[in-house]
Amino acid sequence: MTDFTRFLKDLAETRLAPHQQAFADTLKTHFDPAAHGNLERWQQALTALPKVQPSSVALNEDRLRIGAPEDLTEEQRARAEQSLRELHPWRKGPFEFFGIHIDTEWRSDWKWQRVLPHISPLKGRYVLDVGCGSGYHCWRMRGEGAAFVVGIDPSALFLTQFHTVKRYVPDEPVHFLPLKSEDLPEKLEAFDTVFSMGVLYHRKAPFDHLEELKNALRPGGELVLETLVVEGDANTLLLPEDRYAQMRNVWLLPSPEMLVRMVQRIGFEDVRVVDLNRTSTEEQRSTEWMRFHSLKEFLDPNDPSKTVEGYPAPLRAVLVARKAGK
Repeated sequence: MTDFTRFLKDLAETRLAPHQQAFADTLKTHFDPAAHGNLERWQQALTALPKVQPSSVALNEDRLRIGAPEDLTEEQRARAEQSLRELHPWRKGPFEFFGIHIDTEWRSDWKWQRVLPHISPLKGRYVLDVGCGSGYHCWRMRGEGAAFVVGIDPSALFLTQFHTVKRYVPDEPVHFLPLKSEDLPEKLEAFDTVFSMGVLYHRKAPFDHLEELKNALRPGGELVLETLVVEGDANTLLLPEDRYAQMRNVWLLPSPEMLVRMVQRIGFEDVRVVDLNRTSTEEQRSTEWMRFHSLKEFLDPNDPSKTVEGYPAPLRAVLVARKAGK
């Protein structure tokens, strides 16, 4: 799981080949397995999953599905469920492994349904998913026909969760790198589509993040940006005093118009907000697979239009833009 040999080998067969050594150096520099205290336990859970060939795989269904119930014996099924529960909390999904439904905190399929109608078809495209979490959307991108998908996220737990799927479809051209966008080799200019969903508001320097996304895109490539916003005009920007919806690492929330201006200032063209959605407690909630507090506890119990801190409740925008050039 922490051996990236297969990724580097696959990379050599793509337009990213000139950056193979840069990726190898970056992974060596920025990922230290010893720094993740629970990684050994998570790897043991991954290794304990049954070694079977799934009778079917569905990467283009809302509940990403690996195998069928009849693929496993009762003993294998019990072992599989125990292993998957060892990887709690499951935040992005949903997944189904051999009939075992992982009801994740987020209904990430709902976000995908909002995004997909507004973006260029992914068939044959090279795709980068920044802040990919468990990799759920990476698999959905492949399900839409993407030729090569790379997801990046620094979380070792998300890396392990990604490999619960990769274990059963090892030859799919979908890879997870435990990196941040600032760790990517400079001037990649290789991806046809770059996604950043749920990352911008966590960055102290949001313009640096937008520049990193731009540098990863080929000329003419498409940016798909999903982030928290607030209602207001082109000059509206919310800077939380401390926490926002109990999150310490939220730095700024622009209005949709301000967000468009920010992306335009970086040099993107055809910038447009294509969706606005108020997050509901049906889309983000605690489940048996994510037993910690979730959105319900982050909102004012007497006024769910506000967070517990008194700020406007989460409103999410999807923005699509094009990098200049051909």
